[in-house]
Amino acid sequence: MIPRIRIAHLPTPIEPLPRLSAVLGGPQLWVKRDDQTGLALGGNKTRKLEFVMAEAQAHGAQTLITVGAVQSNHCRQTAALAARFGLKCTLVLFGDVPQTPSGNYLLDRLFGAEVVWTKREDYEEVLQDVFHKAWSEGKRPFLIPLGASTATGAVAYAYAFKEFIEQGGEADWMVLASSSAGTQAGLVLGARLSGWHGRILGISVDHPADWVKARVAELATQAAERLGKAIHVSADEIDVNDEYIGAGYGVLGEREIEAIHLFARHEGLLLDPVYTTGRAAAGLIDLIRRGFFKSNDRILFWHTGGVPALFAERYAPYLL
Repeated sequence: MIPRIRIAHLPTPIEPLPRLSAVLGGPQLWVKRDDQTGLALGGNKTRKLEFVMAEAQAHGAQTLITVGAVQSNHCRQTAALAARFGLKCTLVLFGDVPQTPSGNYLLDRLFGAEVVWTKREDYEEVLQDVFHKAWSEGKRPFLIPLGASTATGAVAYAYAFKEFIEQGGEADWMVLASSSAGTQAGLVLGARLSGWHGRILGISVDHPADWVKARVAELATQAAERLGKAIHVSADEIDVNDEYIGAGYGVLGEREIEAIHLFARHEGLLLDPVYTTGRAAAGLIDLIRRGFFKSNDRILFWHTGGVPALFAERYAPYLL
């Protein structure tokens, strides 16, 4: 049994999207509401952090250190977790420093996190420097990689898949955003463990498909080892579509804007502007329109959270 600190509000509900399904004229759409996991307005990272926090406690951690973009959902939830358990938190953020804190960055500050700024291409080096500095100062740091996408983090989504099965969930396809690959890796492993025969499609939000496939396979295999299972997952088993990266990371485009409006106005459901659900939903909508799915398919869209980014100052003008 892998140690776990239970903080998430589970199980998250599965809800039908009948009006959106009708508007798109395609297959039946359902949504798994991991935006409702509870910690700091929720998101998929809360599931991962249940296991990662247990690992940190086992190492006697006094400070959590992690990395992400200005509007990182993972950083927001990590900062909240540190506050909840009385730990210090240092976030290495890349991107332009906002003149006014808003969205996830506002919440990072509210939770008392220290922020170190860097360029995206330099974040790995800066992250290591921050960790070693904290260690030399006796702060007992615990380093959480980008997106908590480790074997331990991926285990959380193997459990999430089991939760889906126990809820009586049915689907021919699962569609989700894939970036640092941990969430998709856990779902792929969970599907293997349960003998599920549907397909899991990751919509890449910022990396080439070959990179994502390789990383998903690697993490799924490592997560299986953590669970004591001799399961090897290869990259050619993984479904990833990288056609919707658009103008690049964190850039809100017409497809994302349309997806946010469609979900909001037909289902009263909020998506984040770019990183996770907005971009993945844009890909899902386009694939439905292109006839990629069969008309009688049942598709589960895995809502991985990120709604606070809707309130980021930089995105508001594009959404109105």
